[in-house]
Amino acid sequence: MAELGKKYCVYCLAEVSPLRFRCTECQDIELCPECFSAGAEIGHHRRYHGYQLVDGGRFTLWGPEAEGGWTSREEQLLLDAIEQFGFGNWEDMAAHVGASRTPQEVMEHYVSMYIHGNLGKACIPDTIPNRVTDHTCPSGGPLSPSLTTPLPPLDISVAEQQQLGYMPLRDDYEIEYDQDAETLISGLSVNYDDEDVEIELKRAHVDMYVRKLRERQRRKNIARDYNLVPAFLGKDKKEREKAAKRKVTKEERELRLKLRPLYQFMSCREFDDLFESMHKEKVLRAKIRELQRYRRNGITKMEESAEYEAARHKREKRKENRNSAGAKRGREDAKDGEFAAIENLPGFELLSDREKALCSSLNLSPARYVTAKTIIIKDHLQRRQGIPSKSRLPSYLDKVLKKRILTFLTESGWIARDAS
Repeated sequence: MAELGKKYCVYCLAEVSPLRFRCTECQDIELCPECFSAGAEIGHHRRYHGYQLVDGGRFTLWGPEAEGGWTSREEQLLLDAIEQFGFGNWEDMAAHVGASRTPQEVMEHYVSMYIHGNLGKACIPDTIPNRVTDHTCPSGGPLSPSLTTPLPPLDISVAEQQQLGYMPLRDDYEIEYDQDAETLISGLSVNYDDEDVEIELKRAHVDMYVRKLRERQRRKNIARDYNLVPAFLGKDKKEREKAAKRKVTKEERELRLKLRPLYQFMSCREFDDLFESMHKEKVLRAKIRELQRYRRNGITKMEESAEYEAARHKREKRKENRNSAGAKRGREDAKDGEFAAIENLPGFELLSDREKALCSSLNLSPARYVTAKTIIIKDHLQRRQGIPSKSRLPSYLDKVLKKRILTFLTESGWIARDAS
C-alpha cells in the first residue's frame, strides 16, 4: 500500500512527489520526468495530450550533489532577478531571491552554474561578437592613462587664466580644439534591435570622436612642451635668455621659424638637439672650407695660418680702399656728366643744383628758365599786393613745362602754395 501523501508515476511507479507531469485530458495520469520525456503512453493517454507541470518548488535543477541546495523556485527567481537588475547587482538580486541567500552566494552560484558550468559552456560561444574591449590598458588605448591622466595645471595668475579661458582644476579651456567634437556621440544609444550596419555606423562615430580627443590632447602636450602659453603671455623671453647657452643670430632665428612645423613630430628637447646639431654642422663645414683654402694656398701648419690671415686681411683692406676711391670718383664724374648738356649755356652758373637738375630733365636752357622764374615770381608778388596783373609767360612754355616749374617753385618756397 502506497504511503499516505506520496505520489507515484503511473507508468514506472517511481515516486514523483517533488516534480510530476499531469495530463489535462486523462484523469489520474501523472508521469515522472523520465517517462514524460520518453513519450510514455498508458491506457487512453497519448503523448500529444496537454500537460500540466506539478511542482512543489523543492527539487534541484543541478542534482542533490550541487552546492547550496538551490531549489527550482530559487533558480527561477534568480533568472528573473538577473533579467530585471542586470549582471553585477548582487545585492538587489539576493533580496529578490529571498532572505536565505546572501549576495556572495548569489554571485558564486550564478557564475559557477550559468557561466562556467555546463549550461554556460553550451550557450556562450568561444568568440563573442561585439564584445566590449577593455581600453584602460596603458598601451595608448582611448582610455589609457596617457590620454586620461591630467597634466599638472599651468603656473599662471588668475587674470591670465581669465584671459586664456583656462580652468586649472580640469586643465581645460573654455574653447577647446574642435569645440563641437562631442556632438558626434551625444545622441548615440545602443539598442538590442540595432542592425549590423547601425552598430558599425555608431562605432565609426565613436572612433572619430576618439581621434578628435587624441588630437586635442596632442595639441595640449605640444603647447605645454614648447611653453607656448608663456610665450603667448610674453613671460618666457627672460627665461629663454637665461637658459640660452650662446647668442642666437638672426639667421638662426629665421631658420628656427622655418622649422616650426617639426614641433608636432618631436619633443622640445629633441628639437633643441636637432637645432644644435645643425649649428655644429654649419660650424664644421665652415672650418673644413677654411682648412681646404689653406691647403690650396700651400699652408700645411696652423702656425702659418695666422701670418696668412694677416696678409690676406691687409690685401682685402687695400682692395677695399681702392674700390671706394674709384666709386667716389665715378659718382663725381656722373654728377658732372649729368649737366653736360646745359653747363656751357649762359646762365648756368646762376642755378642751384636742384635747378640744374630741373632744367636738365625738362631740356630747358638756363636763360629761359631764369626768365620764366622771374615772370612767375613778379606776378605772384603783384597779386599779393592786390595789384591786378596779367600773366606774360613766354610762348615756348607749354602747360606741362609751366606746371613743372610752378610745382618746383612752390616746393622750394619761392611762391605760396595757394598762389600756384
